[in-house]
Amino acid sequence: MNTKKKASIKIIFFIIVASLPLMFCSSGYITPYSLTATAAPFIETAVPTAYFVGPTNLPNSEATPLPTEDSAVISPMPSVDPNLTATEAPTPTETLEPIAADTPPMLYFAQSGDSVPALANRFGVNQFEIVSAEEIPENGYLSPGQMMMIPLRLAHTSPETQLIPDSEIVYSPSANDFDIRAYVNSIGGKLSTYKEYLGTSGDSTGPEVIENVAEVNSINPRILLALLQYRSNWVYGQPSTLSQTDYPLGNNNYREKGLFKQLSWAVNQLSVGYYDWREGKITHLNFSDGNSVRLAPTLNAGTVAILYYFNQVLGYDEWLQAIDPNTGFLKFYTEMFGDPWGRAAQVEPLLPSNLSQPPLTLPFYKEQVWAYTSGPHGAWQSLGSLAAIDFAPGAEISGCVKSDNWVLASASGIIARMDVGVVVLDMDGDGDETTGWNLLYLHLDNTDHLSEGEWLDVGDFLGNPSCEGGNSTGTHIHFARKYNGEWITAGGAIPMNLGGWVVEAGNEPYEGFLNRGNERIKSCICGAFYTQIIREISDP
Repeated sequence: MNTKKKASIKIIFFIIVASLPLMFCSSGYITPYSLTATAAPFIETAVPTAYFVGPTNLPNSEATPLPTEDSAVISPMPSVDPNLTATEAPTPTETLEPIAADTPPMLYFAQSGDSVPALANRFGVNQFEIVSAEEIPENGYLSPGQMMMIPLRLAHTSPETQLIPDSEIVYSPSANDFDIRAYVNSIGGKLSTYKEYLGTSGDSTGPEVIENVAEVNSINPRILLALLQYRSNWVYGQPSTLSQTDYPLGNNNYREKGLFKQLSWAVNQLSVGYYDWREGKITHLNFSDGNSVRLAPTLNAGTVAILYYFNQVLGYDEWLQAIDPNTGFLKFYTEMFGDPWGRAAQVEPLLPSNLSQPPLTLPFYKEQVWAYTSGPHGAWQSLGSLAAIDFAPGAEISGCVKSDNWVLASASGIIARMDVGVVVLDMDGDGDETTGWNLLYLHLDNTDHLSEGEWLDVGDFLGNPSCEGGNSTGTHIHFARKYNGEWITAGGAIPMNLGGWVVEAGNEPYEGFLNRGNERIKSCICGAFYTQIIREISDP
């Protein structure tokens, strides 16, 4: 766009802005009076004891977290149709109406992690209709606080109140001084005396189970503790029913009995809400009682994570009560852990506008034949952020077979965490997995030569690809990125780039492509020739 056109847009933008009747809302953005006129009302009644349990004055214990152990990850690898084409840009969920000249647009201030495609889906508009006096980047995230002008199309939406900051959902820097064991054990509820057998981790205490699930999924332990207490009184007391004892987070499926499975299921729900909102994939909540709610487009990812979780376990009326900021979960959460927004102010935005991936290389030797077996899929659980991709070494037979190929460090950094099959490499060198860029390697074997806190240079040996560290149908390496505790979608606004090979998402999880110039490699677990990738001598 030339300079004259840019100047004209800025002049028109500010003329329109000056003429709009505006008001400030508590959530921090500006909106016309008409936006919330037809929004779903809160139900002004106290939360039933079945969903709101525990004392009103709860202690707040903040200390340094202790190291924990990981559990196995479920990494299903479904078959993929090799004839599928690349994914198309997402389209708005609702049919768009013609732009009405007499309908004033609204002003929206971009939040951390916003992108134009996601905003278009949330607001039910076309991407070209979103304008700003500032330059809108073609790729990546918008600058937090950037003022956007967006057509107002949605009349009936959920309440707009932002309940929880993003940094209280993911395992962000705001949680790196929280001592889970000290907090739980100082209270003496059921969780402090609970024990469960977790496979390779052996017998684990209640706090250790929380640590395990929080760390490997990169979910804030405070949110897990609060939901566990809110639903079943496990933290500050004892469950009052058999259902609360066996299914403390509300998934009454006999296959999901026990604390670990309940937490893992809840993490999946939180992750779907959080990361699908980031990507603009979720716009509605459908309830088991037949109700459906369009989510207010100005919500943040952390709030949608909570709304989605409660949507999975409550009917519409109970859901409204749980999300009431005056009597529901937010009030309860604040009583347990203090002001979440105060902590967020110290660490957010989690994803700055100028965020870019540091240089990464393909994680294997040059001139070796590997296969791109899986495009973007779940980073740890099967649902949530599609942050991971998979590579498998060349082999004559399939399955979990021994491989002599080595997996290499794609960047320099400190080993922040190790467990069975797992190495987490901290690229900013502070050894803190909740800050900066981190790389997750999963299904590694022969890592005895490594230790936590050890510095590695790019190209150093990590181990051999295997099936270690989780359920897998074949020898491979699972590879994912995260920043400030948030998984970074492999084919999203900041696509994974491995020595010039850029990840492109497919239509479904596990599908996708690697692109470099005119070269294009399709993912498939089939081991077909078209999946082969070779790190060439000239590659970084």
